[in-house]
Amino acid sequence: MNGLRVIPTWWHGQERLYVCRDDGRNIAWYDREAARINLIGDDRRDDVLEALGPFVTGPVTIGPPPVPTPAELVRLSLHPDDDLAPNRPGEALLIDLDRDPGPAHRLRTDPRRRALAAEQAVGEALDRLDGAGWHTLHSLLLPGGDRVHHLSIGPAGLFAVHTLHARKQRVRIADPMVTLGRRDPEPLLRRVRADADRASYALTAEVRPVLALVGPAEVTVTVPPRRVRVVNDTDLTDLARLGGVLKPADVEALHAMARDRGTWKRV
Repeated sequence: MNGLRVIPTWWHGQERLYVCRDDGRNIAWYDREAARINLIGDDRRDDVLEALGPFVTGPVTIGPPPVPTPAELVRLSLHPDDDLAPNRPGEALLIDLDRDPGPAHRLRTDPRRRALAAEQAVGEALDRLDGAGWHTLHSLLLPGGDRVHHLSIGPAGLFAVHTLHARKQRVRIADPMVTLGRRDPEPLLRRVRADADRASYALTAEVRPVLALVGPAEVTVTVPPRRVRVVNDTDLTDLARLGGVLKPADVEALHAMARDRGTWKRV
């Protein structure tokens, strides 16, 4: 025994294993997701590796803690309650359904559950862009009760994605109206543009509006939508094929700004 203890803890939603001395001071930590052991000092390197031996899986990088980027410094300064990055797709709907699940037995599915399924499908599709240099934040609340369903930030720019559940229904678009099945037309495109404009104001950057249709049977456009890109949920990965606008450093800086709850309080 070398007198070191390994203590698991959670840091910004990720597990870390800290190596502590008898006096409680941390001298290293193991980041499983990054496959890296960070040594605060090199004098007890062998003891640290011995203590972490039972917990390490696969090859790891060993060295001093990396110098944080400006974007990481912003993230590290956020209180966990103000960090929106952990939001799940449909986070606001999940909370609402948890507080008020509705009747146990009803003839028709709660529309909130259909909307949730749609946001989860779109959110999962957007999250798959992470490996291509993208970040997506979900369920960003705006003052007044409005909400940006998804905000995707990547090399092609920023996109405010509004989700519409349209499973096996015909969708007719005549800007600003959107008609779903036999329902009355609604000026949905006006709201999609307004949410993107508010996001643009908050981030001081251009945010392009997107309407994502989940599972439509048919889409008919009689009056082309102004500024709004309309896509099926299965085509969202096409965003990654658009021309590059932002550098990686810009993507990280905008993501750090967007994940801060305080950013959205002034729109």
